[in-house]
Amino acid sequence: MTIAANFKAFTLAAGLSLLASSVAFAADEGKPVQGGTLIYLEQQAHTNLYPPAGGFYPNGGILNQITDKLTYQNPKTLQIEPWIAESWTVNDKATEYTFKIRRGVTFSDGTPVDANAVAKNYDTFGLGNKELKQPASEVINNYDHSEVVDPHTVKFYFKKPSPGFLQGTSVIGSGLVSLKTLALSFDQLGDATKIIGSGPFVVESETLGKQLSLKVRSDYIWGPAKFEHQGRAYLDGIKYIITGEDSVRIGALLSGQADFIRQLQAYDEKQVSDQSFAIYAAPTRGVNDSVAFRPDNPLVADLKVRQALLHATDSKEIVDTLFSVNYPQAKSVISSAAAGYDDLSSKLTHDQALAERLLDEAGWKKGTGGVRQKDGKPLSLAVYESLPQPQNKAVLQLVAQQWAKIGVKLQVLAGTSGNLVTDNVDPAKTPLVVAEVGRADPDVIKSQFYPKNRDALLQKGGLNAKATFSDDKLNGLLEAIASETDRDKRLAAAKAAQDYLLDAAYVIPFFEEPQVFAGAAYVKGVAFEAVGRPSFYSVWLAAH
Repeated sequence: MTIAANFKAFTLAAGLSLLASSVAFAADEGKPVQGGTLIYLEQQAHTNLYPPAGGFYPNGGILNQITDKLTYQNPKTLQIEPWIAESWTVNDKATEYTFKIRRGVTFSDGTPVDANAVAKNYDTFGLGNKELKQPASEVINNYDHSEVVDPHTVKFYFKKPSPGFLQGTSVIGSGLVSLKTLALSFDQLGDATKIIGSGPFVVESETLGKQLSLKVRSDYIWGPAKFEHQGRAYLDGIKYIITGEDSVRIGALLSGQADFIRQLQAYDEKQVSDQSFAIYAAPTRGVNDSVAFRPDNPLVADLKVRQALLHATDSKEIVDTLFSVNYPQAKSVISSAAAGYDDLSSKLTHDQALAERLLDEAGWKKGTGGVRQKDGKPLSLAVYESLPQPQNKAVLQLVAQQWAKIGVKLQVLAGTSGNLVTDNVDPAKTPLVVAEVGRADPDVIKSQFYPKNRDALLQKGGLNAKATFSDDKLNGLLEAIASETDRDKRLAAAKAAQDYLLDAAYVIPFFEEPQVFAGAAYVKGVAFEAVGRPSFYSVWLAAH
């Protein structure tokens, strides 16, 4: 069956129909025109649209169209610019932030985006809501409370300095939603129709797990302050269709049945560019695509074992074998485009002889089948593939081949396993985990490794209630990143944390992960926020 036939079969089976993109024609094709529906193929269905859950790219790709943020981070300069907040002031200690709210902004249910609504959003994001099972946001540190100064002025107070908060008001996890949405439990927020934002589009309908339709909000006039475009979005709507198979997404794009697709795999880039379709590789500017160890597992508790696995890993081979120039080889824990980046490639050398010597010194001797053993136990590890990461199964399988050369067995488990969630917080079952998170602020390092955040290392006080491992030095560095008000000292803490994570061999970075999209030539005005999620506010469809 051909790709085009596959796509047709998929849509019929799903009970969907792809709409031809209607567009108002203009004499000057370089001038934006209004009208049309963008057909957007997404690799995975969204999970939950509570804004702090927007880090999952399918979630963020929707939230970015239906919510606004207090501020806008310019993806070129990374400067923070006005949006729903007209202006702001920060005290010297970065413990008090005051925002003036733009007048006339409303949520799509007609209620005002005023100081009270903003305060309620941030009290929820900063503290969480246990009754409604809404977790606190990983991008807000040391939050205490809000104060409504007047209808258009809100002030936020922090228990300790929170220098990353201003940038945190620009991220997808800080999208503003109505009080009606905030009143719903976390479990109810998987229904996109219940998310009421103030963005340029609103949810029109949803077939859960299959399709989502957005329609333009005709009265929208409050884009980021420095945007030339301030009126309604040019598109009339966006139709998201969940299309898991790579070949089906590519076939639909190339045949004209889709306008824009996410997760273009590296091996498909050439056929797309050869046919004059645009490829967008938007950087995520955060923690690189990596694996992180759980030292509570006795097999990886020994520093020499982790160091051996780090030096047995050939990230250049991974990039050269599986990826393209859009996936730079990692030179540190975080991306070279990230704030606070430090080139630590000298610590990431591939050296099989060194790796073997380290395992010998740690007492692991090669046994039956070439797998190393110690005290009668094989050095056999397991890791779950991460479906959101590009070609992650192939990456981990190649790592397994590399580690097998030094006598270590790595079993790659299916990312669709029903045990994945519980096993991934049990170091006995998963001594390592795939790690990656995007954010254009040094706080991203804390988000990935701090026990109260993503807790990749499974420290005491984090995701694993039985954990005994903790690293006070690392946590002190992470807290300094989140609390240091002196910019130079904060960046120094970020560099020290990267250095320490590699010296302790807690993490093995592979490559800098972009979000790669492809679109038809007639799709104009595509933009991305600072960590690679698309914004369709200024997209328009040229005559075709």
